[in-house]
Amino acid sequence: MATAAVAHADPHQLRGLAAAAEHAGPAPKRIVTAYGFWIFLLSDIIMFSCFFAAYAVLSGQTDGGPKGSELFDLRSVTAETGCLLLSSFTCGLASIAADERETTLFQLAMALTCALGLAFLSLELREFATLVARGAGPSRSAFLSSFFTLVGCHGLHVSAGVLWLLTMMAQVTAKGFRADIRRRIVCFALFWHALDIIWVAVFSVVYLLGAGQ
Repeated sequence: MATAAVAHADPHQLRGLAAAAEHAGPAPKRIVTAYGFWIFLLSDIIMFSCFFAAYAVLSGQTDGGPKGSELFDLRSVTAETGCLLLSSFTCGLASIAADERETTLFQLAMALTCALGLAFLSLELREFATLVARGAGPSRSAFLSSFFTLVGCHGLHVSAGVLWLLTMMAQVTAKGFRADIRRRIVCFALFWHALDIIWVAVFSVVYLLGAGQ
């Protein structure tokens, strides 16, 4: 009867939750790190959303210059996309290897991820160089300014990701899979997968729709 009376007085057990909160202490580092990094990713996605909005507004402002259908080489861009999506798979393998403390598999998967990321960057740089050589640089029109800003910003993020990846490989070699290093590996994997998702949007909105104009 006493238990029923208490349950009736506090049906949601808020008193128990409040008491637990008083003695729970600070959240574990992995929770704090993950929470903070998700905030960073959300801020990055907001930034890219602004670039996408600018591109959508300016995509038709060619100022008499070439349109996307005249510039984009879908075969090269498809190869870029394949490299980046495959790198997401190898990054996932590296995360599994880190969980299992498999140093050799981790280093191999990260090396493959790095190679695919560098292949993506080399194809993108070649595309940019070809466009500039054809007189279609970022100053040619508002369309090209928004294109270079959006795609170039993503490329800068991939470059930063490659540097981060190499740092993780060096830290695992020197210090092993310590708790703090495993947290950094998780954050890196989230970052890399987010870049893949953003690139799928770039490929669809910029290249596929642009080639059909």
